[in-house]
Amino acid sequence: MSSKKTTIHDIAEKLGITASTVSRALNNNPRISEATKKTVLQMANDLNYQPNNLAAALRKGKSQLIGIVVPRINRSFFSAVVRGIEEVANTLDYRVVVSQSSETVENEIAAVNALLNARVDGIIASLVGEKPEDYVHYENVAKKGVPLVLFDRTTNEIGTSQVVIDDYLGAYMATEHLIEQGCKKIVHFTHHRRVNIYKERYRGYFEALKNYDIAFDESLVCEGNMQLEDGRNAIEQLLKAGKEFDAVFSASDYAVMGAMQVLKEKKKKIPEEVALVGFSNEPFTSFTDPPLTTVNQFPIEIGQAAAELFFEILNSKKEKLIPQKTVLQPELIVRASSLKKGN
Repeated sequence: MSSKKTTIHDIAEKLGITASTVSRALNNNPRISEATKKTVLQMANDLNYQPNNLAAALRKGKSQLIGIVVPRINRSFFSAVVRGIEEVANTLDYRVVVSQSSETVENEIAAVNALLNARVDGIIASLVGEKPEDYVHYENVAKKGVPLVLFDRTTNEIGTSQVVIDDYLGAYMATEHLIEQGCKKIVHFTHHRRVNIYKERYRGYFEALKNYDIAFDESLVCEGNMQLEDGRNAIEQLLKAGKEFDAVFSASDYAVMGAMQVLKEKKKKIPEEVALVGFSNEPFTSFTDPPLTTVNQFPIEIGQAAAELFFEILNSKKEKLIPQKTVLQPELIVRASSLKKGN
């Protein structure tokens, strides 16, 4: 069975017309009659013709594709952001190509290079790196004049437009809520890497304690990868060490879910003995027992805003654009896991 791809020359030979006529018909050229277009399209379908999008992109200067790079596609936050981008892109006859970095700079570099080789018209990305040397590949994207928009995990090192939520405010509201419930010994789960979003969430936690005259206890700050197992391990270690705490504010819903599992195994009452608050509003948070208080990041809106910024850059006639930063406001969703006072 032949694996040779059908070309416009094959279609032309079958129909006894020129390849240029076939090309014009496939591209809906008004100079070609409707009858000829219909005949060409039918033969293209019969021969299983697949257009060479890369060649077409080189000819037109546009591929109608947006490259998206995310740390993990299996997180509802990132998949919802992609959905938001698609909602805007599809209305403008653009499609997205999604690649994940799996939390490594090496994979991120490979993903960016692959997207550039595929001639995407631009890239929307959430970063993995945390040091200036981790951003060289994105700096090269910007230098090539390829539109670049960052979201969620961003940096000011590159000088490109970005979309974020106010992570500081979200963390401050979460910690303040726990304090208002009477909590004074609040554990904080944060990421061991110094990624911007986690630094800002830590800052919100720290400032809320300070503003309410609650002593900061560094031993209650637990660093990890923000996965379920990290939350389990952190709580187990705190309990084993005999640390007193009456609440947990986690920069991740997954980590606080791990904490919830251990606390229930140890017969600790939630929220009476330990109140819990997460961050991200993952779908499972409304189905836990008790339902989990969390901070809503509005991922679909982040995606829409990122796409709007992207097209603004793409369609701008200015040679140099001033980078824009869109900051969305978070929302604290209060559920039973933190309501010590039964509000």
